[in-house]
Amino acid sequence: MQSFRSEIENPIVEKDIIDLEKKIQLFYEGKIDEARFRSLRLARGVYGQRQFGVQMIRIKLPYGKVTSEQLHRIANVSDEYSRSRLHITTRQDIQIHHVSLDRAPELWAELEKDDITLREACGNAVRNVTASETAGVDKEEPFDVSPYAHAVFEFFLRNPICQELGRKFKISFSGTDKDTALSFMHDLGFIAKIKDGVVGFKIMIGGGLGSQARLADILFDFVAADKIIPITESVLRVFDRYGERSKRAKARLKFLIKDIGFDAFIKLVEEEQKALSITSFPIETDGFDSEIDFSQIETPSATIIDQEAFDLWKKTNVIQQKQEGFSAIGIKVHLGDFYTDKARILADLVKKYAGNEIRLSLRQNILIRHVKNELLPFFYVELEKLGFVEAGYESTLDITSCPGTDTCNLGIASSTGISTELEKVLKNEFPQYVNNKDITIKISGCMNSCGQHTMAHIGFQGMSIKSGKLVAPALQVSLGGSVLGDGSGRIADKVLKIPSKRGPSALRTILNDYQTNLNASETFVNYYDRQGEKYFYNLLKPLADVSNMQESDFVDWGADTNYITEVGVGECAGVVIDLIATLLFESEEKLENASESFKQEQYADSIYYSYLSIVNTAKALLISDGKKTNTHAGIIEQFEEVFASEINLNVPFSDFIYQIKNNEPSKEFAQNYLSDAQSFYKKVDAFRANIVSNEN
Repeated sequence: MQSFRSEIENPIVEKDIIDLEKKIQLFYEGKIDEARFRSLRLARGVYGQRQFGVQMIRIKLPYGKVTSEQLHRIANVSDEYSRSRLHITTRQDIQIHHVSLDRAPELWAELEKDDITLREACGNAVRNVTASETAGVDKEEPFDVSPYAHAVFEFFLRNPICQELGRKFKISFSGTDKDTALSFMHDLGFIAKIKDGVVGFKIMIGGGLGSQARLADILFDFVAADKIIPITESVLRVFDRYGERSKRAKARLKFLIKDIGFDAFIKLVEEEQKALSITSFPIETDGFDSEIDFSQIETPSATIIDQEAFDLWKKTNVIQQKQEGFSAIGIKVHLGDFYTDKARILADLVKKYAGNEIRLSLRQNILIRHVKNELLPFFYVELEKLGFVEAGYESTLDITSCPGTDTCNLGIASSTGISTELEKVLKNEFPQYVNNKDITIKISGCMNSCGQHTMAHIGFQGMSIKSGKLVAPALQVSLGGSVLGDGSGRIADKVLKIPSKRGPSALRTILNDYQTNLNASETFVNYYDRQGEKYFYNLLKPLADVSNMQESDFVDWGADTNYITEVGVGECAGVVIDLIATLLFESEEKLENASESFKQEQYADSIYYSYLSIVNTAKALLISDGKKTNTHAGIIEQFEEVFASEINLNVPFSDFIYQIKNNEPSKEFAQNYLSDAQSFYKKVDAFRANIVSNEN
C-alpha cells in the first residue's frame, strides 16, 4: 500500500490518503472507536454497505462533469477494486460497491491521478455541489453556472469550517428559472440571474426532503456573484456552531431555521461578517472550459436502419444547444447503473467526436455535450451498440430510484425491483408518455428520500406492512409533488400505504384515471389539486387491503425468500475506547492543523482550527461530567456554567472562545488565538489527568 505515496503530486492529498490508511490500521487494532472512525471514513467517501465486510465508495464529481480521461480512470478503478459496475447518484456522483476497507486508500490514490476526489463525498460536510447538467449549453440560461459551482466546490473542500458539521450540507446551482438543480430542496440553492447587467444569483436556504420535508426560504432575491462564497461561509459558520449534533433526525439546517426562526438565523449570519476569511470572492470565468478544435473532428458515415426509431430518439433524447450547429445527447441509464466496458467506449467517443466530457444528471443519466449536428446519425449508431439509445430521456418513462435494499444499510424495501416493474408497465401500457416531461416518477427505499420521491408527481417510498403476524414489503404512495420554478416547489402528499407487489396496479390506476378524467391541457399537478388527496385515497384504497394478500406479496421484488424487515449489517466493529481520551487526542490534531495553517499564512483556517480545538476540548470535559453536548453553542454555555471555577481563563469562557466572531482573521489574532487554544488544552488536560489519578 506504500507504493502510491510517491505517485501523488499534491502533498495535501497525499497527507489525506496516508492519514486514512493510518486510521484504518488503528481501527483494526482497536485504538480508534467505531463512531469516531466512521466519521473520519465517511468524510473520505467510504460508506458502510449492507453486505458485511465491504464498503461503498462515493466519487465526488462537482456538477457532474466527467472528462474522457476521468471516466477511463474510474472504470479502471472499478475493475481493479470492485465489480466493474458504476452507479450514478441523484447528486451527480458515481458510486462503486463491494470494496474492501483496507484497499480504499490505494483506490483513492489511483483516482487522484486524474484529479478525482473522494473527500467529503459522504459524512457531515459540504457534499457534492450539484448543477443543471445543461449548464453551459442551455439556450435559456443567462450565463453558465459551471464555474461558480466549481469555485464553491474548491473553496469549501477541506475547509475547516465544514469538516465536522452536525449533518450533511447540500448546495445546488440552477442555470435557469426552471430550477432544474432543485434549489428549493437544498440547504443553499443558487439560481442564475442578471440584474442591471450584473451577474448574480437568487439564493434559497433551508430546504430539504426526508421524513420531514421543508421548502427553502428566499435568503436573497439577488446578490452579485462575488458574494456567494462569503454568504455560504457565513451560513456554514452559524450551522456549525448552532446546529444540532446529538439528535441526528433534527440536525439538518432546515431544523435550525425552524427552531430559532428565520429572522434570528439571519441575525446570526450577519454577526459572522467580521470573522469571514473573505468579504468578496470574484470568480474567474474566462477560459473555464478549454476551447475545442471541432475542425479536426471527422464525420464518419453512418447508416440508419430504423428511421422511425432514430427520429423518436432525436425527439426525446437530443437537446439543441445554444451553440449553433451543436446538440447534447441524453442517455437514459436504467437505475443509474452501467458497466466499465461500455464506459470506456463512451469515453473514447466523446473524446474523439465531441467535447471530451459528459455531465451526469440529477436523474441518474448521462448527457453528452458539444456534438456536431451532422454527427447525430453516427452517435446514434455507436450508442445503439452499447444499448444507450432507449427513447425517453428524463421523461415519465425515466424513473429515478435509489439503490434501496440492494446495498444500502437504511433500505427498508426494494426500490430497484419495483422501479423495473413500473418501467415495464409504462413501456407496455403507456408508451405515449415517452416524451412527457410533465409527470415524474421517483422511488426511495426509505424515508430519507435519496430517490427524491418526496418531490415527485408520483412517488413511492419503501416501507413494511403487517398482515396478521406476517410482515410484507410495502410502498407509501405520494402524489402532487413538483418543481414549480424560480426556487418554488411542492412537497408530495402521503396518500396511503400498499403492499409493494401492488405498486404496478397503483401506477396503472393513477394514470388511467388521469387520462380518463383530465380537462383539456390540464397538468398532472392541476388535476391532482382539482380532485384532492381524499379522492386519490379512495381511488387506491382497495389496493391497501391486507386481508386478501397472496403468498407472493410477502416476497420483495427481486427476492426469492420471504421478506424480513431489517437494517443491513454494519461495518466490522472496533473496540470502544475512552471517548474522552479520543476527543482530547482530536483536539491535539486540530491544534497541529492550526499551527500548520498559520505557517502557510492561511490565517482564517488557523483561527477556525483553534476554535474547533477549544470547543472539542470543552466537549470532552462536559462529557466526562455527564452533560449533554448537542450544539457548539450549548457546549460553550454549559462549560461556562460548570467549569468556570475549575479552569481559570481570566475572562468568561464565552468571551474567550467567541473572540473568533469579534476579530478579523489577521496574522496577529490567529497567533494569539492559537496560543490561547494551546493554553486552554493544557489546562483541561491537566485537570482531567488529576481527576483520573484521583479515581485510580
